[in-house]
Amino acid sequence: MTDHGVTIGSVAAALLQLVLLAAGAPYLIGMMRQVRARLEGRVGAGIGQPWRDLRKQLRKEPMRPDGTSWVFAGAPRVLLASTVLVAVVAPLLSTVSPLAGAADIFAVVSLLLLGTVALAVAGVDTGTAFGGMGASRAMTVAALAEPTILLAGFALSSRVGSSNLADIVAGTLVMPATVLSPASLLAAVAFAVVVVAETGRLPVDNPATHLELTMIHEAMVLEYAGPDLALVELAAGMRLTVLLGLGASLFLPWGIATSAAPLSLLGAAAVLVAKVAALGAILAAFEVFVAKWRLFRVPELLAGSFLFGLLAVSASFFLA
Repeated sequence: MTDHGVTIGSVAAALLQLVLLAAGAPYLIGMMRQVRARLEGRVGAGIGQPWRDLRKQLRKEPMRPDGTSWVFAGAPRVLLASTVLVAVVAPLLSTVSPLAGAADIFAVVSLLLLGTVALAVAGVDTGTAFGGMGASRAMTVAALAEPTILLAGFALSSRVGSSNLADIVAGTLVMPATVLSPASLLAAVAFAVVVVAETGRLPVDNPATHLELTMIHEAMVLEYAGPDLALVELAAGMRLTVLLGLGASLFLPWGIATSAAPLSLLGAAAVLVAKVAALGAILAAFEVFVAKWRLFRVPELLAGSFLFGLLAVSASFFLA
């Protein structure tokens, strides 16, 4: 079991992790767009373009559609707050966690689902056909994706006897051979599919399109503008960064600090940036060679990932 006590070092590690994820998320999105642009023969706008877009949106006057309630105004803040909390407690830099309870896999999945539900309810609150359509599709995806995350986490937690993410990562560092176990490999496949679905990437959703018949995330945020849209886009980028970082921590935990020593944290930060950038580049390159799937095929993909998660749980007990 790892130490979950609140110390100055653990708080500093959590704050460093939050700053790194919040500042780096727009650059990750820009890097992924740049990778796609290069592979498609385009120049691209540069990795700093998402930050420039956020600054431009934050300077605009807040505007909200007539007839919307506090639900529409509060959804971006709930989405960002839930993502920030996950970014603080997830063991991405160090296994020293100041918030042991919130680092539980069940709590993390609940926070991710809270952000999804908040945005879906805001889409319905607009009263538009696009908002309702996107909300319905988002909840369909979430209904299959969230249980898969739980199954993947449960498969990894069975070998350490704890559902705490820091304990799972620490257990993998102690027993590195378990990374190649059938349970870990099956859970990794299930988690990878869920990351694609949760973050609205191809082939589940296309973040670069505004075609009415294919939108999921974009349909829910069409009515947002100015600072509200900036919060939504920042939260979406952080959500992708956190999930990629969490996948790297669970299945490739080498480089994570086991203490809150300053040098260990700096080294872990460099390793985290490298791992997340590599995973982001792989995901962006993958998107170049796949097309957006029809909506009716998405549940089949997610059902397949759920099956992989179920097989991972079975393997963790019978092939241990």
